[in-house]
Amino acid sequence: MPMNNKIIVIEDEEDLLDLLEYNLSKEGFDVVGFLHTNTASKILEEEEIDLIIMDRNLPGVEGSEYIKELREDGIQIPVIYLTAKDKEREIEEGFLSGGDDYMTKPFNMRELILRIKSILKRTKRILNEGSLRHRDLLLDLGSRTLQIEKQSVSITKLEFDLLHEFIRNKNSILDRDYLLENVWQDVQEREYKTVNVAITRLKVKIDPKKTKNYIQTIRGVGYKLS
Repeated sequence: MPMNNKIIVIEDEEDLLDLLEYNLSKEGFDVVGFLHTNTASKILEEEEIDLIIMDRNLPGVEGSEYIKELREDGIQIPVIYLTAKDKEREIEEGFLSGGDDYMTKPFNMRELILRIKSILKRTKRILNEGSLRHRDLLLDLGSRTLQIEKQSVSITKLEFDLLHEFIRNKNSILDRDYLLENVWQDVQEREYKTVNVAITRLKVKIDPKKTKNYIQTIRGVGYKLS
């Protein structure tokens, strides 16, 4: 199942935001633009984002403070600052707040695209050392641990791998053949009932009170994380 690189751009100058969306889309990126952080926060909770392009002069919140809060919440999505703040002290603030790169305005669009590709390439290499988030679930891929509402939850290797696959493909229906192909390695275990039992156990682990409905069964088709 192919996965496109999804980038969100937070920029309060509407003309510049449109220009960024147009040029990055031409490069094949899946781009969503926001004029402020309020609506951007929702997509960060619901979807897997590969990169944030962040202005610092925003209404309501300073961009580096917003990124600092994301880092404190365990969100490690790469960030490129694109901002008019160009003093040495301000650039240092950007990196200290959790930025991965820093470009000042006016800027060269081609250079920005090259920096984006470089960061995404580097991120892909170290993917297994990062983390994935969905709603209040946080998977640490380095330590292979799970937190729910910032509380550690013990899960098996198989349950971790299953949840990893679901979060990578959130809101997509995964059939049992896909899960067997991508999660199970032992061909002797490749039976549909194996998938059913494992997912039932995982659902009990992550939602013992049955109130959150993370994993939905799509009858006759498969399963979906929503």
